[in-house]
Amino acid sequence: MGAKDLSVNSDPAVSQPPARRRSPFHAVKFFVFCHSLLQLAQLLVSGYMKSSISTIERRYGFSSQKSGLLAAFNEVGNTVLIVFVSFFGSRVHRPRFIGGGALLACVASLLMALPHFVGEAYDYTGRVSTSGENSSGLCQSESPVTASSNQSCSRREGPAQLGAYPLLLLGQLLLGIAAVPIQPFGISFIDDYASRKNSPLYLGILLAVTSIGPAVGFITGSLMLRFYVDFDKLSGDQIRLDHKDLRWVGAWWLGFLMASGLLFLTALPYLFFPSSMPKEDGGEDVVESGPDCKQQTNPLQEMSLLQFLKSFPRIALRTLRSPVYLLVVLAQVNLAALLSGLATFMAKFLEWQFSQTVSNSTMMIGGVCIPLAVLGTVLGGVVMRRMNLSVRGASKLCTVAILLCLFSSTPLLFMGCPTQKIAGVFPHSSDASSCSSGCRCPQEAFNPVCGSDGVEFRSPCHAGCTATETDLSNNATNFSGCRCVAGVGMAASGTCGGRCSGLLVPFVALLGVTSFIASFSQTPSFMMILRTVPSEDKSFAVGVQYMLFRVLAFMPGPVLYGSVIDTTCILWGKKCGQKTSCQYYDLDRFRQRFLGLQVVFVCGGLLCFLLTVVFFRRRAGSREPQPEGKGGYEPVSASAKGKELEDLKTRRPEDLTA
Repeated sequence: MGAKDLSVNSDPAVSQPPARRRSPFHAVKFFVFCHSLLQLAQLLVSGYMKSSISTIERRYGFSSQKSGLLAAFNEVGNTVLIVFVSFFGSRVHRPRFIGGGALLACVASLLMALPHFVGEAYDYTGRVSTSGENSSGLCQSESPVTASSNQSCSRREGPAQLGAYPLLLLGQLLLGIAAVPIQPFGISFIDDYASRKNSPLYLGILLAVTSIGPAVGFITGSLMLRFYVDFDKLSGDQIRLDHKDLRWVGAWWLGFLMASGLLFLTALPYLFFPSSMPKEDGGEDVVESGPDCKQQTNPLQEMSLLQFLKSFPRIALRTLRSPVYLLVVLAQVNLAALLSGLATFMAKFLEWQFSQTVSNSTMMIGGVCIPLAVLGTVLGGVVMRRMNLSVRGASKLCTVAILLCLFSSTPLLFMGCPTQKIAGVFPHSSDASSCSSGCRCPQEAFNPVCGSDGVEFRSPCHAGCTATETDLSNNATNFSGCRCVAGVGMAASGTCGGRCSGLLVPFVALLGVTSFIASFSQTPSFMMILRTVPSEDKSFAVGVQYMLFRVLAFMPGPVLYGSVIDTTCILWGKKCGQKTSCQYYDLDRFRQRFLGLQVVFVCGGLLCFLLTVVFFRRRAGSREPQPEGKGGYEPVSASAKGKELEDLKTRRPEDLTA
């Protein structure tokens, strides 16, 4: 597109050919509509991944540490490439780059679902297979057939099964790379061609979609996980599990297929948007700053790529020398690490602590906690605006919010169910399994049954059961002749579970309140950063901030939480002699360590915000003159508004709700 197509004309009707005026692809409103749909689809994938992580873990036998690494792996590609957004932002055909990112996300989402289609059907102990093998059946005096087990191991350890984790990691890596151009280029494109009056409205629409996106992803996960993982491979009468069974695996792959189709549809319009369009409502035209148009420039556009890369570390170090900036970023890193871990594993926590199904746990996170966190973020900004708070006032608001968050989160440590009694597992007893020693139960057998005496067993074999009875009224399977069960010697299929389900509603309510209070600090803390760095460094400061988020919080956070969860496992699953996912946790340790880590991060954030309050008080006491922008609002000029908008361009949709 030549420069003559972008020339400024005092008559808007003359500057635009009639065909262009009628085309929706030359209207910024249509671009906002398309971009809102794209961000919703992109965030659906991000939220859906977190909602399905515990199901994927069970399906492929991953430890929680490996699951945490998988959840965090999309940060790798994003962290490496996000620094280039500021450099290339105004030099490329932004709509096409956005569309390219969406198409890459579409491919990545398909790749995430691929392990389901190239692997064998989900194999759990107790599944009735075509070969008649039943590795966790009733108590038998003869040993299991070795040949059949060896064949089963060969099938499970095939190349497709072993390649599931690398495929999932690659999909996550590509999702992170695909997200790089979507949010920054979309915001900058809208601001360039929207009228000054409408630009805040359009950005508000995008932020609203950004806020509800993760919740939509979690709710979608709750719906998809109600279907059995292999419903496309098995007939209805071959599916013997129900949602409450500890071996249940939902159709985790189904949401990725749906999201992939949605991403493909939302990517198509970007192939038809021009690199520039007339300014909305006949306002002043913005000249496209492409390779042939250099009327509008900024320092980044005048740099070469090498100069840009050389200057970034220097400006980053200069920014980090600001004590307030450093303390606020460290506080936000603590809160971001807390959020990344809770978003990844809180559904799993609810599932184990309160004997909930995966779909119900996911629905609670997406329907309660995330909306309350979004509401807290919005109200935090409203309070700051209404009270006209200075930076010092914002630091006090953040400190009070995190202090209240500490008070509301501490009781969660004491709300949960104790571990049920599991024969031979918890509490550990050397002679607990002596009654079933003659049954020759396979080590990998896992088909929990609950004895009539309230003791749980890993399988009917471990309970010494010799016969089955089916209750046709509710299609439940009961076992009789169980020599390890005291009393009548009966056992019912399924786990005994916790007996404190009444605590679920208070726990989720208090967790929602904690999310609401903690998110109150998001807007004030972000404004503290914008007001405590020089105007020319704002874009760099925010870029450094979110790079630190990814390196210190979003990447290590889920891995740290997963590692802590693994330390509470009391029985690891085994298949073909290899350790798989955990089958039983010490629920008291699980609760104390998982939520205790949350309290540690909250205390870290509180300490950093307290230090900012101390810093401002000492500076006020010394009666030193305040530099511009460090004690109150900066004078807002048109150029300053543009620089604050640039700060949003390095932020991903997930970051805006963090």
